[in-house]
Amino acid sequence: MRRAFTVTFLLISTITFAQVFTGKVVNVIDGNTFEIIDEYDEVATFMLGEADCPELGQELGEEAKAFSLKMILKKKVTVERIGKDWLGNKLAIIKLKNGKVLHEELLREGLAWASRKSTDKSASLQSSAQSSNAGLWAIDEPTPPWIFRRQQTMMQAKSR
Repeated sequence: MRRAFTVTFLLISTITFAQVFTGKVVNVIDGNTFEIIDEYDEVATFMLGEADCPELGQELGEEAKAFSLKMILKKKVTVERIGKDWLGNKLAIIKLKNGKVLHEELLREGLAWASRKSTDKSASLQSSAQSSNAGLWAIDEPTPPWIFRRQQTMMQAKSR
């Protein structure tokens, strides 16, 4: 009985949390952060759930943003909300009308790192990009964005 309750609870919470909707991308903030307007004219900010692009102050950060701009700006996309990160940012999978998945294309081009909790496919795409020295992988020891962000935080003056 207890097991059936747990399974039912997990199914209901998964169904409730995994929202899928169609929207139009109205702003690309960086390679993996976007503002999307839904059919109710509400704008929400989403980050890619499977990949992390270089920050704008990093090597290839602008290139990752330009790639995402070209792929999705002012286009209708399918947004599959997959949760939140530890900071509360909404995470999503972004699919284009042509069937392409944005984070997969960024990984394929070497413009992103697969996230720590990514699927085997994302990890495989990153490995392929590394093997062919695509994008980031042509740079000697590229700095992952999570390390770059931490370094930037550490360099900021502490307030008293």
